Amino acid sequence: MGRVFVAGSINMDVVATAERHPRIGETVAGTALLYFPGGKGANQAVAAAKLGAPTTLIGRLGNDAFGDRLKAFLATQGIDLGFVQATAGAQTGTAVITSANADNTIVVIPGANALVNAADFASLGIAEGDIAVSQFEIPLPAIAAFFERARAAGATTILNPAPAIACGAELLELVDILILNETELGFLTGVELCDTDEPARFVGAARSLPIGRGKVVCVTLGKRGVLALIGGEPRIIAGRTVKAVDTTGAGDCFVGAVAAQLAGGNPIGNALDYANAAASICVQRMGAAPSMPTAAEVEAIVPR
Repeated sequence: MGRVFVAGSINMDVVATAERHPRIGETVAGTALLYFPGGKGANQAVAAAKLGAPTTLIGRLGNDAFGDRLKAFLATQGIDLGFVQATAGAQTGTAVITSANADNTIVVIPGANALVNAADFASLGIAEGDIAVSQFEIPLPAIAAFFERARAAGATTILNPAPAIACGAELLELVDILILNETELGFLTGVELCDTDEPARFVGAARSLPIGRGKVVCVTLGKRGVLALIGGEPRIIAGRTVKAVDTTGAGDCFVGAVAAQLAGGNPIGNALDYANAAASICVQRMGAAPSMPTAAEVEAIVPR
């Protein structure tokens, strides 16, 4: 079995729950203030580890109480933390989240995550058959260095370009599997998209991305499911009907599940089906990293 290496952010999620989101300039009464381990890198690493893949996380924390709490939590998930550094003079990354009616708004303060750099990957023992995963909550040059090292070793690279920011074609050329939602796809292609659009619009936008035909593009569409381009051919995976309570970690759960399945030698089509099921479990729980399902939970709803 291959390993999953995740280079990415580690945050404390500070979640305010309310009956509805405030309008601009408005104050609304909240119902609770909650603290959850999060950050897209940490979330994806937790998802992969809980689904049975040997997982290494590469990232940075501050020398503060949030950093201590996050490292203790991640250690209980069975993740290799040998490449997680405490960084003097930097605060641990924080995400301020408002959650209402199963939808959320998020403001991220990068903190130590912004200091991840190429030197952090210098002694990484990545090899052929491994899976390298990253997102856009650490600096782009660090991601490029990570993927270049992974490519040289014969590993498969997965990029989740979230939150959406401008990036060059050079970085996308290092990506084997691109996993993104309709907002991120629209940003990268300059096409205005919404999750109610017909599949053909997503297919057209995905085909316009500056990546080779042999790459996989996977567009997650929430409750509508997933649209993937595999070898240039579209495939639709229907969404699962569940009662969502918090969608914060759903995309990260999907990414981590795909990585875990590929590390286990499963084909991409099966990996996407499995990840779709895993994400449907995740949204039924509060929090990001703590909501990730176990392999037993996913296998209970995925037909063999």
